[in-house]
This record gives sequence, C-alpha cells and structure tokens, in this order.
Amino acid sequence: MDMIDFRSATLVILTIAFCGLIIWAWSPKRKQAFKQAAEIVLEDDLKTQNNKESQT
Repeated sequence: MDMIDFRSATLVILTIAFCGLIIWAWSPKRKQAFKQAAEIVLEDDLKTQNNKESQT
C-alpha cells in the first residue's frame, strides 16, 4: 500500500464519517435534545430576572 492508497482510504473514511455526523445532527430524534440545549441559556436568564424582581 503506497501513500496514494492510504490518502484515498483516509479520504473515503473521513467522508463517510462526515456524512454520518450530518445525518446524526439533522435526525428528527435529536431535535428535542438540541432544542433543550439551546434553551438552557434562556432559562438561566429568566431565573436571574425572576430573582431580581422578587428581591425588590
């Protein structure tokens, strides 16, 4: 196996891994988990805001 074959095999493996990652990320099963993760920052802001309002 020379260097060209090694690079070609690496390219194929990385391309398959990249496509798998894209499919995993855009999977409908993951939508709820990503939505919850995106709202974590907003929940922290709401908690801080509610604490400030209750203290005054």
